Amino acid sequence: MSLIVLIVTIIGILAGGLVNTLADELPYRRKPALPTYPDGTPRPVLAWLGITAFLFGLRTPPKSTNISREKQEGRQRYYEGEPKLSWRYPITEIATAILMVATYILMGNKPEVSSLQMIIWLIYMAIFMLINVIDIEHKLILFVVMIPSAILAIIDAVLTPIPLPPLQSALTGGGLGFVIFFIFYQGGYLFTYIMGRARGETIDTVAFGFGDVMMITLSGLILGFQGVIFVMFISVFFGSVGAIVYLALRLLVAGRYNLFTAIPYGPYIVAATIIVLLFPDEMSLLLLGYVR
Repeated sequence: MSLIVLIVTIIGILAGGLVNTLADELPYRRKPALPTYPDGTPRPVLAWLGITAFLFGLRTPPKSTNISREKQEGRQRYYEGEPKLSWRYPITEIATAILMVATYILMGNKPEVSSLQMIIWLIYMAIFMLINVIDIEHKLILFVVMIPSAILAIIDAVLTPIPLPPLQSALTGGGLGFVIFFIFYQGGYLFTYIMGRARGETIDTVAFGFGDVMMITLSGLILGFQGVIFVMFISVFFGSVGAIVYLALRLLVAGRYNLFTAIPYGPYIVAATIIVLLFPDEMSLLLLGYVR
């Protein structure tokens, strides 16, 4: 048991390193390269992971570099200040490892969970981290991430219908999530249009972006019909609390707040999806009063 946990931890850290690299590249280009510093300088092998980069003092690129001027100038559009690796890198790797280990510990002892199902769930955890990092930093949920993830979820439903949803429930859950959040998405545009006309200004932010529609659709494909209902309920609660806390902190720190400040909603859906995935019986008991 302890050996497997150690292996899962190592896999989680490596997966977190991959998440960091993809999060650096995918918002700008569709052909990820080897890990680089923010200015485009290739990182040495010891700095491919954020953890080792911090441990060995490799947060910044060497003073002399052979990188082309064109590549440096191209990457300089995407960062300001010193080209130093932020704390996001080791935090992402550690958080990915924690999610994977928690998944194995909580679900690995259940007889109905096959090895294939466990592998797919571990992949989901890395995908969730990638979605979170990109959404928090860029307020984007990318098709290039969501479409392969949705395909994986459908394959998961076909190959491992136990303990989580068979194909029919997965497709129904994905469809339900898409329809409801697409209505929210359209309603958000209508609300901002009306408020913009009333205030005499253009409002560019909406309560729900289409990326959130894709995320809840993925959640439905992973969890099925009943699971996605739980996720919608929990994520709306998390989002409401998060928005109140954010606005309160802005008011305390800055003395003012913008009512139409864009707040990434994807992480709330991701958090709710992970909770329902790892604690299905507890969520059923809490929300329905019985274990499904």
